Amino acid sequence: MLKSEIKKYIHQSFKKVAKKNNWPLLSINDIPLETPAIEQFGDYSTTIAFLISKNVKKSPLEIAEILVKEMNLQLPNKILKVEIAKNGFINFYLNPIFIQKQLEKILKNKETFGFSKKGKKEKIVIDYSSPNIAKPMHIGHLRSTIIGEALANLYECLGYQVIRWNYLGDWGTQFGKLIAAYKLWGNKKEIEKAPIATLLHLYRKFHQELKNNPELEKFGQQEFKKLEQGNKENRKLWLWFKKESLKEFEKIYHLLNIKFDLFVSESFFEKDLLPLINSLHKKGLTQESQGAIIIPLEKYGLPPALIQKSDEASLYLTRDLALISYRFKKYQPIKILYVVGNEQDIHFKQVFTLAKILFPKQKTELAHVKFGLVLSTEKKKFSTREGELISLDQVINEAIEKSLEIIKKKNTDWPLKKQEKLAQAIALGALKFNDLKSFRTLDVVFDWDKMLDFSGNTSVYLQYTYARINKILTKAKKTKNIKPNYLSLNHPLEIQLIKKLSEFPEIIELSAEKYAPNYLATYLLSLADLSNQYYESVPVLKEENKDRLQAQLNLLQTITQILKNGLQILGIQVLKEI
Repeated sequence: MLKSEIKKYIHQSFKKVAKKNNWPLLSINDIPLETPAIEQFGDYSTTIAFLISKNVKKSPLEIAEILVKEMNLQLPNKILKVEIAKNGFINFYLNPIFIQKQLEKILKNKETFGFSKKGKKEKIVIDYSSPNIAKPMHIGHLRSTIIGEALANLYECLGYQVIRWNYLGDWGTQFGKLIAAYKLWGNKKEIEKAPIATLLHLYRKFHQELKNNPELEKFGQQEFKKLEQGNKENRKLWLWFKKESLKEFEKIYHLLNIKFDLFVSESFFEKDLLPLINSLHKKGLTQESQGAIIIPLEKYGLPPALIQKSDEASLYLTRDLALISYRFKKYQPIKILYVVGNEQDIHFKQVFTLAKILFPKQKTELAHVKFGLVLSTEKKKFSTREGELISLDQVINEAIEKSLEIIKKKNTDWPLKKQEKLAQAIALGALKFNDLKSFRTLDVVFDWDKMLDFSGNTSVYLQYTYARINKILTKAKKTKNIKPNYLSLNHPLEIQLIKKLSEFPEIIELSAEKYAPNYLATYLLSLADLSNQYYESVPVLKEENKDRLQAQLNLLQTITQILKNGLQILGIQVLKEI
């Protein structure tokens, strides 16, 4: 809020100067504005003079002098002064009275502060989580699920209509192999008792037996072909596997408090594949290669796109094109985001390139929101000794167990049910925040001690800060008919806190724009740091001036509200006591 107002002020002054001096114009989005690390350099600082110096053939210092002269002609009340630092940095010092008054504005909309109608109900499809049926959700699905949910929440806060889409992997030759394995070695009661574990065991057994009996490969392919052709027995088995898998997935989603609008899987588009391939033929885009059908993409700097195997089986890429076509027609979304790991980078470049070729008039933005690996403390792939990725339920259970150990030591007098409830909230928050606090393309390290540290850069620290402030508010004596004196909030930390709170709307916009929830996570940590410094430095409950006390309590109440708003966007529960 404050930052955007300063940007407008710079932009207006720059336009006037640019017109007088015949300088190239800049859009408001191109104007750099940062918060200086050192307070003496003001509340905000811009390097706009450096940005345009080459184009106007003047030094940054000369440009800064011209700009500041123009700015000082119409200095708004919100700005106390504008100064030029060495080399051409322009620093802005806000009027403390203006800052103090911001708190009242925030309080008026505290529960929805930061939210906007910018999206105008435009549709955004976010494709995330997307596990394969008959296989356990693993640690990689955790990243996709958490990042995707945070982005969905961010865009909803900005007024977009978000379609949360779970695109299940339920088609392909592997399901023919699974059906074949069940027919050879399956047991209905075992699957009913432990669906995912049993189906995974059958699938692995098929591949183990394949080493000694290569003919099994053909058997698996035949069973999938029968499924594609609508064979009743195979379809019944496949639907059963899918139903049992979804039950297991729903348990994890419920625990993580994740809800999807749609579970539309690969098989849904099977009927569209042949018409799609035929249309690609008619457009002259396809070539035959060793019996398979490809689309050359060398001129786009990409390897050929394989759209049909030599046995006429479809591929993931073909189904992705059918999926894009369906989404374009049904929703006309402004964006489609695919929250999928870094390793699928080439695949999505191929898909997006083909989508532009097939739908040249479509204006939907397609984005691969990629993310890195999950690593152990030794910086190795987080997996079992056999090299398999660790299942998600294992990770969640371990996090809850470790969290419960800590809670039992800290709160020995609490009932076990209360300890367990708190442990779950802390554990799930820790898992999510550990993922979201770093930029998504970076690898995430699973270090349990660091994740559950009450004083580190963790969700536990944020939950603890919220609980700590909530305790002060509970202890404070109720004051009736006392009008808060916001101008009395003149302690440096109070000014800093109000400024920090005012930044919340811009942080939400930035996090959504960059597909990067880490901006919001970092902001919340910074707000918590300032809040704890304030708690230690200013004894609020000892304040004797009642109108100042009321203003301080309102400030603390606003901090808890913004912490709550921010954590809820990240999918993390706040705790009144910890």
